[in-house]
Amino acid sequence: MTENANPFNGKQLQGTHFERADMTGAHFDGVKLDDARLWTLMRNASVEESNLQGCRFDDVNLAEATYENVNLSGARFNNINFTNATITDANLSGMRIDGILVTDLLAAYEARQD
Repeated sequence: MTENANPFNGKQLQGTHFERADMTGAHFDGVKLDDARLWTLMRNASVEESNLQGCRFDDVNLAEATYENVNLSGARFNNINFTNATITDANLSGMRIDGILVTDLLAAYEARQD
């Protein structure tokens, strides 16, 4: 897309309010969204190589979402529905479920399998 075809290229849009805008197929590359608030539908969206540190997700539907190479260290999950969720090839060091170390839970499970 040329600069003439993209009126937002390099523009300062701090504090801009988009409401009921259809941005289907929009591309955001190098866009700074610090303190942005999104109340939206983002089906089949792709978020890649992004820093979402400190973001808050509240009342969000992430059903069928896929996370790969994601750093969730220090993340907190409260009142989450993990029905049929799958975790594979993950570093679970220090991860707790209801205060219990997951590594301890897995060790107890393995011991019962013997």
